[in-house]
Amino acid sequence: MSESNPPLNSRGHHLRAILKLGLPLIGSHIAQVAIGFTDALMLGWYDVTALAAQVLGGMIFFVLFIFGSGFAFAVMPMVAEADSMDDHVQARRVTRMGLWVSMLFALITMPLFIFATPMLNLMGQTPQMSDLGGAYLMIAGWGLFPALLVMVLKSFLAAAERTKPVLVITLLAVGLNAVMNYVLIFGHFGAPEMGIRGAAVASLGVHALSLILMAVYAARAFPEHALFIRLWRPDAEAFWQVFRLGWPIGLTNLAEVGLFAAAAIMMGWLGPIDLAAHGIALQICTVSFMAHVGLSNAATVRVGRALGKGNLPDLRRGARMVLGLSALVAVATVVVFVLFPTPLIKMFIAPDEPAKAEVLAIGITLLAAAAAFQVGDAIQVLGMGLSRGIQDTRVPLLIAAVSYWIIGVPVSYVLGFVADWRGVGIWLGLAVGLAFAAAALMARFWRHPKVTGIIPRAVDDLS
Repeated sequence: MSESNPPLNSRGHHLRAILKLGLPLIGSHIAQVAIGFTDALMLGWYDVTALAAQVLGGMIFFVLFIFGSGFAFAVMPMVAEADSMDDHVQARRVTRMGLWVSMLFALITMPLFIFATPMLNLMGQTPQMSDLGGAYLMIAGWGLFPALLVMVLKSFLAAAERTKPVLVITLLAVGLNAVMNYVLIFGHFGAPEMGIRGAAVASLGVHALSLILMAVYAARAFPEHALFIRLWRPDAEAFWQVFRLGWPIGLTNLAEVGLFAAAAIMMGWLGPIDLAAHGIALQICTVSFMAHVGLSNAATVRVGRALGKGNLPDLRRGARMVLGLSALVAVATVVVFVLFPTPLIKMFIAPDEPAKAEVLAIGITLLAAAAAFQVGDAIQVLGMGLSRGIQDTRVPLLIAAVSYWIIGVPVSYVLGFVADWRGVGIWLGLAVGLAFAAAALMARFWRHPKVTGIIPRAVDDLS
Protein backbone atom coordinates (compact mmCIF):
# COMPACT_ATOMS: atom_id res chain seq x y z
CA MET A 1 0.00 0.00 0.00
CA SER A 2 1.44 3.34 -0.94
CA GLU A 3 0.80 6.92 0.04
CA SER A 4 1.06 7.75 -3.67
CA ASN A 5 -2.36 6.21 -4.27
CA PRO A 6 -4.91 9.04 -4.47
CA PRO A 7 -8.00 8.88 -2.24
CA LEU A 8 -10.74 7.04 -4.05
CA ASN A 9 -13.57 8.69 -2.15
CA SER A 10 -14.40 12.07 -0.67
CA ARG A 11 -15.47 12.46 2.97
CA GLY A 12 -19.07 12.80 1.84
CA HIS A 13 -18.86 9.57 -0.13
CA HIS A 14 -17.35 7.85 2.90
CA LEU A 15 -20.14 9.12 5.12
CA ARG A 16 -22.84 7.88 2.74
CA ALA A 17 -21.15 4.50 2.35
CA ILE A 18 -20.72 4.05 6.11
CA LEU A 19 -24.32 5.01 6.83
CA LYS A 20 -25.66 2.79 4.05
CA LEU A 21 -23.73 -0.13 5.47
CA GLY A 22 -23.85 0.80 9.15
CA LEU A 23 -27.46 1.87 9.75
CA PRO A 24 -28.99 -1.52 8.88
CA LEU A 25 -26.26 -3.18 10.96
CA ILE A 26 -27.05 -0.89 13.89
CA GLY A 27 -30.73 -1.66 13.45
CA SER A 28 -30.14 -5.41 13.29
CA HIS A 29 -27.89 -5.37 16.37
CA ILE A 30 -30.41 -3.31 18.34
CA ALA A 31 -33.16 -5.66 17.17
CA GLN A 32 -31.05 -8.64 18.26
CA VAL A 33 -30.61 -7.07 21.70
CA ALA A 34 -34.34 -6.34 21.74
CA ILE A 35 -34.88 -10.09 22.09
CA GLY A 36 -33.08 -10.05 25.45
CA PHE A 37 -34.63 -6.67 26.18
CA THR A 38 -38.09 -8.17 25.68
CA ASP A 39 -37.22 -11.15 27.91
CA ALA A 40 -36.12 -8.79 30.69
CA LEU A 41 -39.11 -6.49 30.23
CA MET A 42 -41.70 -9.25 30.38
CA LEU A 43 -40.01 -11.19 33.16
CA GLY A 44 -39.74 -7.96 35.15
CA TRP A 45 -43.52 -7.64 34.88
CA TYR A 46 -43.92 -11.32 35.71
CA ASP A 47 -41.65 -11.53 38.77
CA VAL A 48 -38.51 -9.66 39.89
CA THR A 49 -36.93 -12.90 41.13
CA ALA A 50 -37.40 -14.48 37.69
CA LEU A 51 -35.84 -11.38 36.13
CA ALA A 52 -32.81 -11.62 38.41
CA ALA A 53 -32.36 -15.32 37.51
CA GLN A 54 -32.64 -14.52 33.81
CA VAL A 55 -29.96 -11.85 34.23
CA LEU A 56 -27.60 -14.57 35.48
CA GLY A 57 -28.63 -17.21 32.95
CA GLY A 58 -28.74 -14.75 30.08
CA MET A 59 -25.29 -13.46 30.96
CA ILE A 60 -23.79 -16.96 30.85
CA PHE A 61 -25.44 -17.61 27.48
CA PHE A 62 -24.23 -14.26 26.16
CA VAL A 63 -20.67 -14.86 27.38
CA LEU A 64 -20.45 -18.14 25.47
CA PHE A 65 -22.29 -16.71 22.48
CA ILE A 66 -19.97 -13.73 22.17
CA PHE A 67 -16.91 -15.96 22.63
CA GLY A 68 -18.06 -18.26 19.83
CA SER A 69 -18.97 -15.26 17.68
CA GLY A 70 -15.25 -14.54 17.33
CA PHE A 71 -15.12 -17.06 14.49
CA ALA A 72 -18.06 -15.34 12.79
CA PHE A 73 -16.38 -11.95 13.18
CA ALA A 74 -13.24 -13.44 11.61
CA VAL A 75 -15.27 -14.27 8.51
CA MET A 76 -16.22 -10.62 7.98
CA PRO A 77 -12.81 -9.05 7.13
CA MET A 78 -11.73 -12.16 5.21
CA VAL A 79 -14.83 -12.11 2.99
CA ALA A 80 -14.59 -8.31 2.60
CA GLU A 81 -10.99 -8.56 1.39
CA ALA A 82 -11.76 -11.53 -0.90
CA ASP A 83 -14.82 -9.84 -2.43
CA SER A 84 -12.86 -6.64 -3.06
CA MET A 85 -10.65 -8.79 -5.33
CA ASP A 86 -13.65 -10.73 -6.81
CA ASP A 87 -12.39 -13.96 -5.24
CA HIS A 88 -15.71 -15.76 -4.69
CA VAL A 89 -14.00 -19.08 -4.05
CA GLN A 90 -12.08 -17.76 -1.03
CA ALA A 91 -15.20 -16.01 0.29
CA ARG A 92 -17.11 -19.29 0.06
CA ARG A 93 -14.33 -21.32 1.70
CA VAL A 94 -13.94 -19.12 4.78
CA THR A 95 -17.72 -18.77 5.24
CA ARG A 96 -18.23 -22.52 5.14
CA MET A 97 -15.44 -23.19 7.59
CA GLY A 98 -16.79 -20.39 9.80
CA LEU A 99 -19.97 -22.46 10.02
CA TRP A 100 -17.92 -25.55 10.86
CA VAL A 101 -15.88 -23.92 13.62
CA SER A 102 -19.01 -22.36 15.13
CA MET A 103 -20.81 -25.72 15.27
CA LEU A 104 -17.84 -27.36 16.97
CA PHE A 105 -17.64 -24.56 19.52
CA ALA A 106 -21.35 -24.90 20.38
CA LEU A 107 -20.96 -28.67 20.79
CA ILE A 108 -17.99 -28.28 23.15
CA THR A 109 -19.76 -25.73 25.36
CA MET A 110 -23.08 -27.59 25.80
CA PRO A 111 -22.07 -29.23 29.12
CA LEU A 112 -21.87 -25.75 30.67
CA PHE A 113 -25.58 -25.28 29.95
CA ILE A 114 -26.56 -28.76 31.05
CA PHE A 115 -24.79 -28.40 34.41
CA ALA A 116 -25.56 -24.70 34.91
CA THR A 117 -27.30 -25.10 38.28
CA PRO A 118 -24.29 -26.51 40.20
CA MET A 119 -22.04 -24.01 38.38
CA LEU A 120 -24.17 -21.10 39.63
CA ASN A 121 -24.08 -22.54 43.13
CA LEU A 122 -20.28 -22.57 42.98
CA MET A 123 -20.40 -18.88 41.99
CA GLY A 124 -22.01 -18.08 45.33
CA GLN A 125 -25.56 -17.47 44.08
CA THR A 126 -28.56 -18.33 46.23
CA PRO A 127 -30.17 -21.76 45.71
CA GLN A 128 -33.29 -20.12 44.25
CA MET A 129 -31.25 -18.08 41.75
CA SER A 130 -29.21 -21.14 40.80
CA ASP A 131 -32.27 -23.34 40.25
CA LEU A 132 -34.12 -20.78 38.13
CA GLY A 133 -31.03 -19.77 36.16
CA GLY A 134 -30.17 -23.42 35.52
CA ALA A 135 -33.71 -24.17 34.33
CA TYR A 136 -33.47 -21.26 31.90
CA LEU A 137 -30.10 -22.36 30.49
CA MET A 138 -31.09 -26.03 30.17
CA ILE A 139 -33.52 -24.92 27.45
CA ALA A 140 -31.99 -21.72 26.05
CA GLY A 141 -28.52 -23.26 25.76
CA TRP A 142 -29.54 -25.32 22.74
CA GLY A 143 -30.10 -22.04 20.93
CA LEU A 144 -26.34 -21.48 20.82
CA PHE A 145 -26.11 -23.71 17.72
CA PRO A 146 -28.46 -21.67 15.49
CA ALA A 147 -27.39 -18.36 17.08
CA LEU A 148 -23.73 -18.81 16.13
CA LEU A 149 -24.56 -19.98 12.61
CA VAL A 150 -26.72 -16.89 12.19
CA MET A 151 -23.74 -14.76 13.19
CA VAL A 152 -21.56 -16.35 10.50
CA LEU A 153 -24.16 -15.68 7.82
CA LYS A 154 -24.66 -12.12 9.10
CA SER A 155 -20.91 -11.55 8.83
CA PHE A 156 -20.90 -12.91 5.27
CA LEU A 157 -23.81 -10.67 4.26
CA ALA A 158 -22.29 -7.62 5.98
CA ALA A 159 -18.97 -8.16 4.19
CA ALA A 160 -20.90 -8.37 0.92
CA GLU A 161 -22.65 -5.10 1.93
CA ARG A 162 -26.11 -6.72 2.01
CA THR A 163 -27.29 -5.54 5.41
CA LYS A 164 -30.95 -4.58 4.87
CA PRO A 165 -32.19 -8.21 4.72
CA VAL A 166 -30.32 -8.89 7.96
CA LEU A 167 -32.28 -6.06 9.58
CA VAL A 168 -35.62 -7.32 8.23
CA ILE A 169 -35.01 -10.89 9.45
CA THR A 170 -33.92 -9.70 12.88
CA LEU A 171 -37.00 -7.47 13.22
CA LEU A 172 -39.21 -10.45 12.41
CA ALA A 173 -37.39 -12.39 15.13
CA VAL A 174 -38.06 -9.63 17.66
CA GLY A 175 -41.78 -9.69 16.90
CA LEU A 176 -41.95 -13.47 17.18
CA ASN A 177 -40.03 -13.42 20.47
CA ALA A 178 -42.41 -10.87 21.97
CA VAL A 179 -45.47 -12.92 20.98
CA MET A 180 -43.98 -16.21 22.24
CA ASN A 181 -42.92 -14.57 25.51
CA TYR A 182 -46.39 -13.17 26.05
CA VAL A 183 -47.95 -16.58 25.46
CA LEU A 184 -45.46 -18.80 27.29
CA ILE A 185 -44.29 -16.66 30.24
CA PHE A 186 -47.80 -15.67 31.36
CA GLY A 187 -49.75 -18.65 30.00
CA HIS A 188 -52.08 -16.83 27.59
CA PHE A 189 -54.30 -18.38 24.87
CA GLY A 190 -54.49 -21.72 26.65
CA ALA A 191 -50.71 -22.20 26.89
CA PRO A 192 -49.18 -23.28 30.22
CA GLU A 193 -47.72 -20.54 32.43
CA MET A 194 -44.02 -21.36 32.15
CA GLY A 195 -42.41 -18.23 33.63
CA ILE A 196 -38.66 -18.12 33.02
CA ARG A 197 -38.79 -21.42 31.12
CA GLY A 198 -41.23 -19.84 28.68
CA ALA A 199 -38.69 -17.11 27.92
CA ALA A 200 -36.09 -19.80 27.22
CA VAL A 201 -38.38 -21.70 24.84
CA ALA A 202 -39.17 -18.46 22.99
CA SER A 203 -35.48 -17.60 22.57
CA LEU A 204 -34.69 -21.08 21.23
CA GLY A 205 -37.50 -20.89 18.67
CA VAL A 206 -36.47 -17.43 17.53
CA HIS A 207 -32.83 -18.42 16.95
CA ALA A 208 -33.93 -21.45 14.90
CA LEU A 209 -36.28 -19.42 12.69
CA SER A 210 -33.63 -16.73 12.17
CA LEU A 211 -31.17 -19.34 10.93
CA ILE A 212 -33.63 -20.74 8.41
CA LEU A 213 -34.50 -17.32 7.00
CA MET A 214 -30.86 -16.16 6.87
CA ALA A 215 -29.69 -19.34 5.11
CA VAL A 216 -32.47 -19.18 2.51
CA TYR A 217 -31.69 -15.54 1.72
CA ALA A 218 -27.92 -16.06 1.51
CA ALA A 219 -28.34 -19.05 -0.83
CA ARG A 220 -30.72 -17.20 -3.16
CA ALA A 221 -28.96 -13.82 -3.14
CA PHE A 222 -25.48 -15.25 -3.84
CA PRO A 223 -25.88 -18.34 -6.04
CA GLU A 224 -22.37 -17.74 -7.45
CA HIS A 225 -20.90 -18.40 -3.99
CA ALA A 226 -22.67 -21.78 -3.65
CA LEU A 227 -22.35 -21.52 0.11
CA PHE A 228 -24.19 -24.71 1.04
CA ILE A 229 -23.13 -26.99 -1.81
CA ARG A 230 -21.09 -29.87 -0.37
CA LEU A 231 -21.05 -28.11 2.98
CA TRP A 232 -20.02 -31.37 4.65
CA ARG A 233 -16.65 -31.42 2.87
CA PRO A 234 -13.76 -30.31 5.11
CA ASP A 235 -11.32 -27.61 4.00
CA ALA A 236 -8.34 -27.76 6.35
CA GLU A 237 -6.59 -24.66 5.01
CA ALA A 238 -9.65 -22.40 5.26
CA PHE A 239 -10.62 -23.97 8.60
CA TRP A 240 -7.30 -22.97 10.15
CA GLN A 241 -7.41 -19.54 8.52
CA VAL A 242 -10.73 -18.85 10.26
CA PHE A 243 -9.58 -20.44 13.49
CA ARG A 244 -6.28 -18.50 13.65
CA LEU A 245 -7.99 -15.17 13.09
CA GLY A 246 -11.09 -16.02 15.11
CA TRP A 247 -9.80 -17.37 18.39
CA PRO A 248 -8.16 -14.08 19.45
CA ILE A 249 -11.35 -12.23 18.50
CA GLY A 250 -13.39 -14.69 20.55
CA LEU A 251 -11.13 -14.35 23.58
CA THR A 252 -11.18 -10.56 23.20
CA ASN A 253 -14.99 -10.64 23.15
CA LEU A 254 -14.88 -12.96 26.14
CA ALA A 255 -12.59 -10.61 28.05
CA GLU A 256 -15.01 -7.70 27.58
CA VAL A 257 -18.25 -9.58 28.17
CA GLY A 258 -16.59 -11.44 31.03
CA LEU A 259 -16.00 -8.05 32.64
CA PHE A 260 -19.75 -7.44 32.67
CA ALA A 261 -20.42 -11.04 33.73
CA ALA A 262 -18.09 -10.54 36.70
CA ALA A 263 -20.01 -7.37 37.50
CA ALA A 264 -23.28 -9.34 37.41
CA ILE A 265 -21.85 -11.95 39.79
CA MET A 266 -20.67 -9.22 42.18
CA MET A 267 -24.09 -7.56 41.98
CA GLY A 268 -25.60 -10.93 42.87
CA TRP A 269 -23.57 -10.89 46.09
CA LEU A 270 -25.40 -7.67 47.00
CA GLY A 271 -28.81 -9.38 46.63
CA PRO A 272 -31.61 -10.00 44.10
CA ILE A 273 -32.84 -6.38 44.18
CA ASP A 274 -29.42 -5.02 43.24
CA LEU A 275 -29.03 -7.73 40.61
CA ALA A 276 -32.43 -6.94 39.08
CA ALA A 277 -31.55 -3.22 38.93
CA HIS A 278 -28.22 -4.12 37.36
CA GLY A 279 -29.97 -6.23 34.73
CA ILE A 280 -32.36 -3.41 33.84
CA ALA A 281 -29.60 -0.80 33.57
CA LEU A 282 -27.45 -3.19 31.56
CA GLN A 283 -30.27 -3.86 29.09
CA ILE A 284 -30.66 -0.10 28.55
CA CYS A 285 -26.91 0.37 28.08
CA THR A 286 -26.74 -2.57 25.70
CA VAL A 287 -29.21 -0.91 23.33
CA SER A 288 -26.99 2.15 22.95
CA PHE A 289 -23.88 -0.03 22.78
CA MET A 290 -25.29 -1.86 19.76
CA ALA A 291 -25.10 1.38 17.76
CA HIS A 292 -21.35 1.34 18.29
CA VAL A 293 -21.15 -2.37 17.46
CA GLY A 294 -22.93 -1.70 14.15
CA LEU A 295 -20.50 1.11 13.34
CA SER A 296 -17.63 -1.15 14.40
CA ASN A 297 -18.80 -3.81 11.93
CA ALA A 298 -19.04 -1.16 9.22
CA ALA A 299 -15.49 -0.09 10.08
CA THR A 300 -14.28 -3.69 9.76
CA VAL A 301 -15.82 -4.04 6.30
CA ARG A 302 -14.70 -0.62 5.00
CA VAL A 303 -11.15 -1.04 6.27
CA GLY A 304 -11.00 -4.63 5.00
CA ARG A 305 -12.06 -3.56 1.53
CA ALA A 306 -9.59 -0.67 1.49
CA LEU A 307 -6.86 -3.08 2.56
CA GLY A 308 -7.79 -5.50 -0.22
CA LYS A 309 -7.60 -2.69 -2.80
CA GLY A 310 -4.32 -1.39 -1.36
CA ASN A 311 -5.57 2.17 -0.72
CA LEU A 312 -4.10 3.61 2.48
CA PRO A 313 -5.69 7.11 2.31
CA ASP A 314 -9.11 5.48 1.86
CA LEU A 315 -8.49 3.28 4.89
CA ARG A 316 -7.51 6.21 7.13
CA ARG A 317 -10.32 8.49 5.99
CA GLY A 318 -12.94 5.80 6.58
CA ALA A 319 -11.57 5.09 10.06
CA ARG A 320 -11.75 8.75 11.06
CA MET A 321 -15.30 9.08 9.75
CA VAL A 322 -16.59 6.08 11.73
CA LEU A 323 -14.91 7.36 14.90
CA GLY A 324 -16.62 10.73 14.51
CA LEU A 325 -20.05 9.14 14.07
CA SER A 326 -19.55 6.91 17.11
CA ALA A 327 -18.52 9.89 19.24
CA LEU A 328 -21.76 11.69 18.33
CA VAL A 329 -23.82 8.67 19.38
CA ALA A 330 -21.92 8.43 22.68
CA VAL A 331 -22.55 12.07 23.56
CA ALA A 332 -26.28 11.73 22.76
CA THR A 333 -26.46 8.62 24.98
CA VAL A 334 -24.86 10.44 27.90
CA VAL A 335 -27.48 13.19 27.63
CA VAL A 336 -30.34 10.65 27.67
CA PHE A 337 -28.94 8.70 30.63
CA VAL A 338 -28.43 11.86 32.70
CA LEU A 339 -31.74 13.57 31.89
CA PHE A 340 -34.23 10.69 31.54
CA PRO A 341 -33.21 7.76 33.80
CA THR A 342 -36.53 7.35 35.62
CA PRO A 343 -38.83 6.59 32.65
CA LEU A 344 -36.21 4.21 31.23
CA ILE A 345 -36.02 2.18 34.44
CA LYS A 346 -39.79 2.23 35.05
CA MET A 347 -40.45 0.39 31.78
CA PHE A 348 -39.13 -2.80 33.37
CA ILE A 349 -41.01 -2.69 36.67
CA ALA A 350 -44.64 -3.65 37.22
CA PRO A 351 -46.67 -0.87 38.93
CA ASP A 352 -47.61 -3.20 41.81
CA GLU A 353 -44.11 -4.60 42.34
CA PRO A 354 -43.34 -4.37 46.11
CA ALA A 355 -39.67 -3.64 45.46
CA LYS A 356 -40.39 -1.02 42.80
CA ALA A 357 -39.01 2.00 44.69
CA GLU A 358 -35.80 0.21 45.68
CA VAL A 359 -35.11 -1.16 42.19
CA LEU A 360 -35.81 2.27 40.68
CA ALA A 361 -33.45 4.08 43.07
CA ILE A 362 -30.58 1.65 42.44
CA GLY A 363 -31.19 1.63 38.68
CA ILE A 364 -31.04 5.43 38.43
CA THR A 365 -27.66 5.53 40.16
CA LEU A 366 -26.33 2.79 37.88
CA LEU A 367 -27.39 4.70 34.76
CA ALA A 368 -25.56 7.76 36.09
CA ALA A 369 -22.44 5.61 36.45
CA ALA A 370 -23.03 4.20 32.95
CA ALA A 371 -22.90 7.72 31.51
CA ALA A 372 -19.30 7.88 32.70
CA PHE A 373 -18.14 5.08 30.41
CA GLN A 374 -20.12 5.75 27.23
CA VAL A 375 -17.29 7.48 25.35
CA GLY A 376 -14.67 4.97 26.46
CA ASP A 377 -16.93 2.05 25.58
CA ALA A 378 -17.63 3.52 22.13
CA ILE A 379 -13.96 4.10 21.34
CA GLN A 380 -12.82 0.68 22.51
CA VAL A 381 -15.38 -1.21 20.43
CA LEU A 382 -14.47 0.92 17.38
CA GLY A 383 -10.82 0.13 18.06
CA MET A 384 -11.65 -3.56 17.95
CA GLY A 385 -13.54 -3.21 14.68
CA LEU A 386 -10.78 -1.22 13.01
CA SER A 387 -8.15 -3.73 14.18
CA ARG A 388 -10.17 -6.64 12.76
CA GLY A 389 -10.41 -4.83 9.46
CA ILE A 390 -6.61 -4.96 9.12
CA GLN A 391 -6.70 -8.54 10.51
CA ASP A 392 -4.79 -7.55 13.65
CA THR A 393 -6.28 -9.58 16.50
CA ARG A 394 -3.63 -10.93 18.87
CA VAL A 395 -2.22 -7.73 20.35
CA PRO A 396 -5.76 -6.32 20.82
CA LEU A 397 -6.50 -9.52 22.78
CA LEU A 398 -3.65 -8.75 25.17
CA ILE A 399 -4.83 -5.15 25.51
CA ALA A 400 -8.35 -6.34 26.32
CA ALA A 401 -7.19 -8.91 28.87
CA VAL A 402 -5.10 -6.36 30.75
CA SER A 403 -7.66 -3.54 30.58
CA TYR A 404 -10.68 -5.57 31.60
CA TRP A 405 -9.32 -8.16 34.02
CA ILE A 406 -6.12 -6.73 35.49
CA ILE A 407 -7.56 -3.22 35.77
CA GLY A 408 -11.37 -3.26 35.43
CA VAL A 409 -12.42 -6.21 37.64
CA PRO A 410 -10.11 -5.39 40.60
CA VAL A 411 -11.15 -1.72 40.54
CA SER A 412 -14.83 -2.78 40.48
CA TYR A 413 -14.29 -5.01 43.51
CA VAL A 414 -12.34 -2.38 45.45
CA LEU A 415 -14.84 0.40 44.76
CA GLY A 416 -17.88 -1.84 45.25
CA PHE A 417 -16.89 -3.70 48.42
CA VAL A 418 -13.74 -2.24 49.99
CA ALA A 419 -14.86 1.37 49.52
CA ASP A 420 -18.46 0.15 50.06
CA TRP A 421 -19.86 2.08 47.10
CA ARG A 422 -21.86 -1.06 46.23
CA GLY A 423 -23.37 -1.13 42.72
CA VAL A 424 -22.13 2.31 41.69
CA GLY A 425 -18.58 1.35 42.62
CA ILE A 426 -18.81 -1.84 40.57
CA TRP A 427 -19.98 0.12 37.53
CA LEU A 428 -17.32 2.81 37.93
CA GLY A 429 -14.75 0.03 37.85
CA LEU A 430 -16.15 -0.97 34.47
CA ALA A 431 -15.62 2.61 33.29
CA VAL A 432 -11.96 2.53 34.30
CA GLY A 433 -11.28 -0.74 32.45
CA LEU A 434 -13.06 0.43 29.29
CA ALA A 435 -11.16 3.74 29.27
CA PHE A 436 -7.80 1.95 29.41
CA ALA A 437 -8.85 -0.35 26.55
CA ALA A 438 -10.02 2.58 24.41
CA ALA A 439 -6.73 4.49 24.75
CA ALA A 440 -4.53 1.46 24.10
CA LEU A 441 -6.51 0.15 21.11
CA MET A 442 -6.56 3.52 19.36
CA ALA A 443 -2.81 3.92 19.87
CA ARG A 444 -2.26 0.41 18.49
CA PHE A 445 -4.39 0.96 15.38
CA TRP A 446 -2.98 4.31 14.28
CA ARG A 447 0.61 3.14 14.80
CA HIS A 448 0.13 -0.23 13.11
CA PRO A 449 2.41 -0.80 10.07
CA LYS A 450 -0.58 -1.55 7.83
CA VAL A 451 -2.05 1.86 8.67
CA THR A 452 1.18 3.85 8.53
CA GLY A 453 2.06 2.20 5.21
CA ILE A 454 5.16 0.29 6.25
CA ILE A 455 3.54 -3.05 5.38
CA PRO A 456 1.97 -2.95 1.90
CA ARG A 457 -0.49 -5.87 2.10
CA ALA A 458 -2.40 -7.98 4.60
CA VAL A 459 0.11 -10.24 6.29
CA ASP A 460 0.27 -12.17 9.57
CA ASP A 461 -1.53 -10.33 12.35
CA LEU A 462 1.48 -10.50 14.65
CA SER A 463 3.08 -7.74 12.57
